[in-house]
Parts: sequence; structure tokens; C-alpha cells
Amino acid sequence: MEKWFVQTKKADFESWSAELGIDVVTARILRNRDIMTAEEAKCFLGGSVNEMHDPFLLKDMDKGARLLLKAISDKKSIRVIGDYDVDGVTSSYILTKGIKLLGGNVSTAIPHRIHDGYGLSESLVDDAKADGVEFIITCDNGISAVAQIDHANELGIDVVVTDHHEVPFEEDENGNRTQILPKALAVINPKRLDCEYPFKGICGAMVAYKVIQACLALCEKGSADGFDGIEDGCVKALKASMNELLEFAALGTVCDVMELKDENRIAVKEGLKLMSHSENVGINAIIEVNSIDASKLSAYHLGFVIGPCINASGRLDTALRAFELLNAPSKAEALTIATELKGLNDSRKNLTNEGIEEAVKYVENHDLLNKKVWIIYLPDVHESIAGIIAGKIREKYNHPVFVLTKGEEGAKGSGRSIEAYHMQESLMAASELLEKFGGHAMAAGLSLKEENIEKLDAFLNEHAVLSDDDFVAKVTIDVPMPVDYATMKLAKELEKLEPFGTGNPHPLFAMKDLEFVSMKRFGSEGKYARYTVKTPNGKTAELTSFAHPDDFLAFLDEKYGAGSGEAFEKGGASFKVSVCYGLDINRFRGSENLQFMLKNFC
Repeated sequence: MEKWFVQTKKADFESWSAELGIDVVTARILRNRDIMTAEEAKCFLGGSVNEMHDPFLLKDMDKGARLLLKAISDKKSIRVIGDYDVDGVTSSYILTKGIKLLGGNVSTAIPHRIHDGYGLSESLVDDAKADGVEFIITCDNGISAVAQIDHANELGIDVVVTDHHEVPFEEDENGNRTQILPKALAVINPKRLDCEYPFKGICGAMVAYKVIQACLALCEKGSADGFDGIEDGCVKALKASMNELLEFAALGTVCDVMELKDENRIAVKEGLKLMSHSENVGINAIIEVNSIDASKLSAYHLGFVIGPCINASGRLDTALRAFELLNAPSKAEALTIATELKGLNDSRKNLTNEGIEEAVKYVENHDLLNKKVWIIYLPDVHESIAGIIAGKIREKYNHPVFVLTKGEEGAKGSGRSIEAYHMQESLMAASELLEKFGGHAMAAGLSLKEENIEKLDAFLNEHAVLSDDDFVAKVTIDVPMPVDYATMKLAKELEKLEPFGTGNPHPLFAMKDLEFVSMKRFGSEGKYARYTVKTPNGKTAELTSFAHPDDFLAFLDEKYGAGSGEAFEKGGASFKVSVCYGLDINRFRGSENLQFMLKNFC
């Protein structure tokens, strides 16, 4: 079951259309992306890297960048400590490459998902001390590592935190919250309450990129700030590499499912252009082994092809292998690693499909439909794919879902949420039952003792303030638009809104009572379909659907009576159906044709 909603945000669309030279439909879509003025719309359509926010607006950025530059200048042993997902790997690469180009003595540590767990651990701090490290800079982690950073301080290691995750907090009896910051020399995180950075939704790789951007700016400003040991040639080399580093900020942004708004959209848009002719042999190799046409690279490829290959390394092996790919010195070595990562990702897909089947059986056998928050315990599933399984179950049932597996020291897992349920805050309230946790509103990771699983289930459901309406999937329509209105000119204009993704979805249109007159299956075993429809003006069009046509035929039976679906497929009947659809351009062998994509129907 789902509910359809038409966005009704107001603006002078005719004025926007005239001023920007765009269709009023495009103007409406821009307003639906929270664009407030024609000037903002102009920036959205053509924003450049120069319009991204000043990195020094981030709290502690000036202090943190200066500390890092001083450590580089003084030839201190520096260690970057990242995370094992794409955002962690890319942010580790950005910081390591930037520090190295400035002449820094730098090494990199990425925790092992199973042996180390998420983020900065005491064992990683101890390893750093044993290796003579004097300065640790974290990326995509560290904001909740209070005890671990205290340990580093005791060992005499300087620490700078760069992160983007929610800051832990304490809440008093009146509901007032006080954020708990680790005692690092600098804590750079846009989620700090005292941080005035204008856009909070950047990922760890973007924070890392801005750290290096700030270091470059300070170096170019002058050498009277205590880091005279950095040579001009190193500064020039870093400046020449900033485009490459932006590619990885873009990759981290998409793969960490950040909203493609504000500067995120600019970074991804420009990053995709750069990546299409990247000088990084590792990225080129992963593009090649996946048979991607680099000239047509999109956010989809980052999020659903390239990203999963990099993630597979951290899920089934060690994320250091993905880090090695990005640092590969030759095409031959890069292709070897890329082929290995693609193989790991193929294995991960098989494990995931098996895990999803088990999770669906668990839902059916444990009467979860009567609960608000779901905890699915699959002890034999590989813990690295718990989050993917949770996401698929959330998509299917639209409930907050935690998938737990059996770890070395208890249960570990990940959760995926719905808009009405703040996952990180719910775990904060249940922290006494947990060993470790972290995340944000829509996703979280956790570990706990097995005997606490039932207690956590009871606690979360008892305290969940959710209504039945919260579990109904919502379909948000940009513009009600007759199929007849669509033109090639409009379709090409909509491409200017790319890249599409979280926060900037592909535009969705709707039309009532469209007459479906015939269908033709395609794909292996006929699992897709093209539907011929007739508009009120008597014209015909074709809607393509990648959903199984049996679902559409069953819908016709339910709405118009048994046998309707069969009669329709055989060509003996036509039916009026309200639809949501997308508008694309099908390009093939030099020809261009409008393509209507059927998304929803009722």
C-alpha cells in the first residue's frame, strides 16, 4: 500500500521560466528541490566549484589545518585512521594523498570490520604508538571515540578529528541536550552545535577534502605561520591534484547517500566530469572491469557499481585492498585489484540475496507486522551485509529495521529507518543495553550481548512513537503532467537537473485515467514489459516498466475483476489506470527517442 502526494510548493513559475529560459515544469521541479529564488535556481543549474562553501567556516578548521601543517613541517610521523566503507576509504585517500604531496611522513590505518570494528579503537591507538606515530588524524570517524582519544592523549599522541556523524549527547531531565566532544586538539565536524557551517549534510570525504583545501589555502597565504618546512614545489603539486581529490569527495558523497543538494550537488556534478577522464589508474580500472562507458558516467554508476566493488573489500576482506586500488602505481596492478574487488562484490551479491530470503522468512515466521520497530536476528549471516539486508527489508515493508548477526563477542548489526523514526536517537535512549553504537537518523550500526536482544526489542517498541500512517510508503509527485505534454526539448532540459540521487530524485510525473490498450513482455523470462497507452487526445505512447508485469496484471484483476489481466495481455480489453512516470531519452546508435518509465500505478 502507498499514498501519492503532489508537491505544492509555491513560486512565480512563469517569472522563473522567463528569466531562466526554462519550462514551467522544470521551474516547479526546482522549487520542489527547496530552491527558493530564481537566483538559487540559476546556481543549481550551473553552479561551479568556486561556489562551494569556504572550508574555514567549519568549526576548528583553522586550528586543525594549522596543527596538521605544523606536524608535516616538523616531519612528525602522522597516521590517517579511516573507516572500512567507501566514505572511509575515499576520505583516507584524500587525507593521505594531500599530506604526502605536502611532504608529510604519513601512513594509513583502516580498521578491519570484524577484528577491529568501526572507527578508532584503543588497539589502533596502541599500534600507532608502537609504530612511533606522533599525530593521528581521523576521517569519517572519531566523533564518538571519547575514551580512545583520552587513551591517545595519555600516550602523548596528538589527535585531530575529522568526521560528519552525529555528535553523542547527554540529555537532562528537562530534555536539554549537551553534546559530548572528544578531547582532541581539534574536532572538525559540521554536526557540532557550535559549528556555523552553512550546509551540514556533507560526508566524511567532503570534510577531508575541505581539510586539504584549507591546508592549501594556508600554504598559499604565506610561510610565517610556523610551517616553513613545506616546500613551494609540494604546494604546487597539491594544487595540481585538487581535481583528483574532488573525484573521491564526489564518490564518497554518493556512496554515503548524502543529499545531492547545495555543494554536494556541485561536487558530484564536477566530480563525475573529472572522473570520466580520471588520471587515477585505480578508478579507471574499476570502470573498465565493470564495462562502464566512462563518457556516460553517472551517480548511478558511483552508487550501484563502483561503490559496491570498493565496499566489498571492507565487507568480505580488508578495506586496505580498496585503498591499495586507489594508490595503484600501474594499470596492470590496478586491473588485478579491480578484478579481485569485482569478484568479491559478485560473491557479496550472492550472500546478500540469500540473506534477504532468510530475513523475509524471519518476518513471516515471527509476526513482525504487529510490531513498530523490527529486530531480525540472523546469526549465520555475514555481519558485513547486515546493513544491505536491513535496507532491502525496509524498502519492502517500510518499517524501521535492525538486522543483527552473531559476532565474535556477541551480536552485531545495522539498521535502516523510515522518515518518522530517528534511529541514532532511539539507540542513544537504549544505550545501557548496547556495547557500541553510532549513526544518524536513517541508518545506524550497533553491537550488544546476545542476551540483550530481546530487551532491546522490547525497549525500542515500547518507546517508538509511530502511527500506522508512518508505515505507509509515500510517493511524492513533482508535477501532474499529461503524457502529451512531454517533448524532447523538455526531456533534454530535465537532464540539466542531473546528477539525480538522494535529495534530488529523478523527476516524477503523474496522470490520471490513462488508457492502457496493450502490452508486450521483454527481458529474460518476460520479466519486464512495455505498455501501449492512448491519451485523451487520441495519441499513443509507450511506457516501459522494469517491474514484473504479473504484478500489473494482478492489479487489473483486483481493480476490474478476475480475468481482466489475462484479457488485457491477450489484447481483448483496455483499462484506464492512473500512473506515475519518469521521462528519459533513449539513445541508441545515434538515434534519440523519448522514453516514458512507468513507476507506480493505481
